[in-house]
Amino acid sequence: MSGTSERTEGPGRLKVVVADDQAAVREPLAAVLGLAEDIEVVAAAADGGEVLAAVAAGPVDVVLMDLRMPVMDGIETTRRLTEEHPEVAVVVLTTFADDESILGALGAGARGYLTKNAGRQDITRAIRAAGAGQSVLDREVQDRLLATARAKAAAPAPSDTAGQQPLPDDLTPREREVLTLIGQGLSNRGIAEKLFISEATVKTHINNLFAKTHIRDRADAVRRAITAGLA
Repeated sequence: MSGTSERTEGPGRLKVVVADDQAAVREPLAAVLGLAEDIEVVAAAADGGEVLAAVAAGPVDVVLMDLRMPVMDGIETTRRLTEEHPEVAVVVLTTFADDESILGALGAGARGYLTKNAGRQDITRAIRAAGAGQSVLDREVQDRLLATARAKAAAPAPSDTAGQQPLPDDLTPREREVLTLIGQGLSNRGIAEKLFISEATVKTHINNLFAKTHIRDRADAVRRAITAGLA
């Protein structure tokens, strides 16, 4: 592990892992975040393998994740965390704001996506939101997703028009709510807390929703929600 916080562990503080392959970014970021009274940086990781090791050693609430890292990149690491440690939230912090990176990270389960233009307050706000099961996308990322959705809606590809079709009439109000919240970037746990239902019930609604709309995966659901004007 590349580094740990020296602050005394306290109850109620969010346990955060900072992941970035560049020490010149990782270490100052960990130090600055550690100044927040409600955040404790428990580890600083240089690659995805170190992230998984830190989470396994736990407890960890949030991982602040770079995308371009050796050994295991941020998207694959996020996917592994979502599958193996769904209680751990991921907030991406990267220089990349292209469609592939954004949709890849959100599809892998990231709850937040920030570019490295974000300030300390933006980052701490996103960490707190992710720890509470909510989602934060910075303005550049939101604008990019909206532009992509509008472009696809205006010129759907003949071989892949399912995402541009109107939502079917047989969607229940609850399924529409779930799609809206997926579009806002909430995890299954976040949706469950928002709607006061169990995660098992959320998964049932998502399975029904995907079957009715022919949505392929979570990234496709985000695009569909934006196209339908729900997010």
